[in-house]
Amino acid sequence: MNAEKKQLLDRTYTIFKQLCFYDYPIDRSKEYLIEKIMGYGTHVDEKIFGIQSFNDLLQLQRDQSVGLEMSVKERPVFESFMANGDAVVLVDEILISMKTEGNEMSINCRLTTVMEFTDEQWKVVHFHGSLATGNEGDMDTWSVNELKERNKELERKVAERTEELRISFENLKAAQAQLIQSEKMASLGELTAGIAHEIQNPLNFVNNFAEVSHELIDEMNEELDKGELEEAKAIGLDVKQNLEKINHHGKRADAIVKGMLQHSRTSTGQKEPTDINALADEYLRLAYHGLRAKDKSFNATLNTEFDEQIGEINLVSQDIGRVILNLITNAFYVVDEKKKSGIENYEPLVAVRTKKNGKNIEIEVSDNGNGIPERVLDKIFQPFFTTKPTGQGTGLGLSLSYDIVKMHKGDLKVKTEKGKGTTFTIKLPLD
Repeated sequence: MNAEKKQLLDRTYTIFKQLCFYDYPIDRSKEYLIEKIMGYGTHVDEKIFGIQSFNDLLQLQRDQSVGLEMSVKERPVFESFMANGDAVVLVDEILISMKTEGNEMSINCRLTTVMEFTDEQWKVVHFHGSLATGNEGDMDTWSVNELKERNKELERKVAERTEELRISFENLKAAQAQLIQSEKMASLGELTAGIAHEIQNPLNFVNNFAEVSHELIDEMNEELDKGELEEAKAIGLDVKQNLEKINHHGKRADAIVKGMLQHSRTSTGQKEPTDINALADEYLRLAYHGLRAKDKSFNATLNTEFDEQIGEINLVSQDIGRVILNLITNAFYVVDEKKKSGIENYEPLVAVRTKKNGKNIEIEVSDNGNGIPERVLDKIFQPFFTTKPTGQGTGLGLSLSYDIVKMHKGDLKVKTEKGKGTTFTIKLPLD
C-alpha cells in the first residue's frame, strides 16, 4: 500500500471517530460512510442500517451530552488489511470520561470498524461499539442518563445535608451568643471589685467636702452676724471651691458607673471619638483593684507609657475596652501564677503603652511572666482554647479580642519569650 493511500485511510478513520465522539458536522457523514452502512452502537438496541439511521444515533448522543464535560482517550489495538489492501479492519480502545455538577464517571468501550477503498476513497461499511455491560431496550447512549440520575440523587443528598447543616449552624449561633454573653459577664465580674474601689474614692471626696462645706457655712453665718463681710466672702469662696471639687468627683463616679453599664450591655457597633490613653489607663486600674479585692496578697508594679500625640480616634470604645481589659487581666493572671510558683526575688510587672506609628496607633500590654509555650502559640486565638484550669476561663477571651480588632481593620499580634514574658500588640488604623 502506497503512502498516499495509507494517509487517506488515516484521515478518513480519524474523521469517522470525530463524528462518533467529538463534534464533527453530522451532515458530512455521507462523505465517509457508504449509503447502506450497517453497525451497532454500545447498546443492543442501537442498530444502524443506513446513513440516516447513523445520523439519528449521533444526534441522540449529542443531545444527551449537553452540559457534560467530556474527554476521550483513544488507543489503537488492532489493524488488519485484506490481501489486496482495499479493505481493513480497525479496532480501538476508547475511554470516555464525563463530568457534570461534581459527579464523574468513565466508560470503556471498543470500536471495531470495517473500511473499504472504492473510487479512490476510503469509506466505512460497518462498525460495532461494545461495552462491558448493556441492557436490552436501554437507549441511554454512553450511559448519560445514568450519570444524570446519579446527579439527581447527589443533589437530593446535598439538599438534605445542607438543611441539616443549616439547623446545626443556627443552633451553633445561639450557643455562641450565649457563650459570648458569658464571656462578657465574666469580664464584668473581673471589674466589679475594681469599680467598687474606684467609685469609693470619689464618693469619699464628695462626703468629705460636703461635711467641710457644711462647717464652713456655719462659720460664714457667724462672720455675717459679726458684720465681718470680707471674712464671710473668703469663707464663701472656700465653699465654692469645695462645691467644684464635689462636682468633679461626682462626675468621676458617674463616669465609672456609665462605663460599667456600657461594658455590660450589647455593643451598638457605632464608632465614636475616644481617648485611647484614658481608656487604657482606666481599665488598667479597674482590673488591678478588682484582682486586689479578690486576693489581698496580689501585688504588681504597673507601668504606663502613653503617647500624648495620639489624641482621640474613632472606634467602638466598648469593644476595644473589652480587648484591653482581656489582655490586662490575662497579664495579671500570668504574673500572679509566676509569683505563686515561688521564684526567688521575682517582682510581677505589667506595662501598658500606646504610641502613634505612621497611620496607625499601637497599644501594647506586656508582662514579665513565664511566656507562652511554643507548642500552643499558634492556638491562642482559637475559640475555646485556654491554658487556665477548668472553670477559670471560657477560652473565648483572646478569640473575641482578635475578631474585634479585625472588625476595626486592625491586627492583634503576640511576642513571647520563655521565662521572660509576653507582649500583645493591638494595631489600629487612625482613619
